[in-house]
Amino acid sequence: MPPFRRPRDLSFAIKASAAVALVVAADLLFYGHPFGATVGVFALLLTLAATLLHPAARRDPKALFALAAAAVLALVQVEAPSLLASLLFWALLSLAVLAPRAQGFDDAWRWSQRLLAQAAVGLVGPWLDLRRARRAGRTGPRGRWNQVVPLLALPVLGGAVFLALFAAANPVIANALAALRLPALGSDFGWRVMFWLTVLVLVWGVLRPRRRRILPVGKARRGVVLAGVPVASVVLSLIVFNALFALQNGLDAVILWGGAGPPAGLTLAEYAHRGAYPLIATALLAGLFVLVFLAPSSPTAKVPSVRVLVVAWVAQNLFLVASSILRTLDYVQAYSLTRLRIAALVWMGLVALGLVLVCWRMLRGKSGAWLINTNAAAALIVLVGACVVDLGAVAAAWNVRHAREVGGQGPRLDVCYLNRLGASAAVSLVRLERGPLPEGLDDRVAAVREEAVQALRDRQAAWRGWSWRGARRLARVDALQAGRPAAVSAWAPDGRECDGAPLHMSEGATMPEPPAPEPVGLATSPPLTPSPLTPSPLTQGAEH
Repeated sequence: MPPFRRPRDLSFAIKASAAVALVVAADLLFYGHPFGATVGVFALLLTLAATLLHPAARRDPKALFALAAAAVLALVQVEAPSLLASLLFWALLSLAVLAPRAQGFDDAWRWSQRLLAQAAVGLVGPWLDLRRARRAGRTGPRGRWNQVVPLLALPVLGGAVFLALFAAANPVIANALAALRLPALGSDFGWRVMFWLTVLVLVWGVLRPRRRRILPVGKARRGVVLAGVPVASVVLSLIVFNALFALQNGLDAVILWGGAGPPAGLTLAEYAHRGAYPLIATALLAGLFVLVFLAPSSPTAKVPSVRVLVVAWVAQNLFLVASSILRTLDYVQAYSLTRLRIAALVWMGLVALGLVLVCWRMLRGKSGAWLINTNAAAALIVLVGACVVDLGAVAAAWNVRHAREVGGQGPRLDVCYLNRLGASAAVSLVRLERGPLPEGLDDRVAAVREEAVQALRDRQAAWRGWSWRGARRLARVDALQAGRPAAVSAWAPDGRECDGAPLHMSEGATMPEPPAPEPVGLATSPPLTPSPLTPSPLTQGAEH
């Protein structure tokens, strides 16, 4: 009798079994529960499965590096799960399983196309494999199922007998088997099936990526060189651009750096906000000009006068980026710090680095792949850093430390924004309460702090929602409150605004009786009634 098991059959069966096991794990960890460190645990399981089921990835240095990076991103999600960390993890794990199928690592741009193709085709991957398996079953030998039964009979029946004996002898095994239950077919069963299918599609794309023919390939291309643009035109353009940039930079040097102040009718914050982002767009266009018209292989880039003008222009662009950063910092001084403003500052730094790299490429004759990969590596480092650092906590700490109400030189405290930050602002709110606060602000801060800390405690109490960052944050809150009882906000029967201010009762309404106090030692603050996030006057442009 010819053997039934072929290498491809066995590989497909093992991957299908692993996919089913991962779907079951995802159901236990995620469905109907908050996301916490379990996201990192599932990511580690998926990384382990991909490593074991892709022998070619274990032999490829690039794939091994991507697997190690994916494992690091999985650990980052044990620290604190986020959508950004999940996307980076998926990209690195997909790169690891696709790397052995590609001919070398050309550049990040082409690999981004491969990852997008993998994501698009992966959406229908399980159904394509299912159809292929059904066709193979119809066209295969008629005696195939006659071979399957003898192959599985002994392990299945023998395993069942031994499991029954062990259950009879060991109450732990017996209790575990008795506790097994099939999912209840409740009203949400359809949504649960959709969840299973979604996880299956995501997992299957990693365990069984599509064939190499869907991966965009091609010969490496040199930088773009536009014909028909004379050297004199490029030189004249650089002279005009340098003159215009010198005018803009001169004004910024006087107004922003020299302290002369903005034109009449404009505040410094308005002047700063008006130009921060357009000037970054200007710098990007300047980099694109150098990239297109002054590729290292072009004759224009070899003219000494052109190289001098380009270096001067890039230097002016760097000053322009520095002025944009200063504009943003001035706006922060006027309207507080937010997560998006931190991201904008980091983005401006990346733009400055990109300009330096474009200029260096022209001067040193580097390839286009070098430029793309270097910029991609810098962006990847920044994105991973954003997964590790809680930008909301950074913004909350800065706003609390520089608030005008506590003697700082910054703007008035935007309690509404701290409320929107949630657990990210919990430690800063507790630290704020330790000092003297103006009357009225103390009650609002206490109300927002109660809600943030209680939400953090509730999330940490559920093991699926637990995260390492949340555990450290809660320990810090408890340490700050040790020996000093936390303030309790006044009872607000109608709920509170987003800044913690009590809502006023409608005319003619009767004031309800406050709730009965709890026994001493068990008292808890009354729950806050959720209210719409009504922006205060200080939140204008809060996320600009």
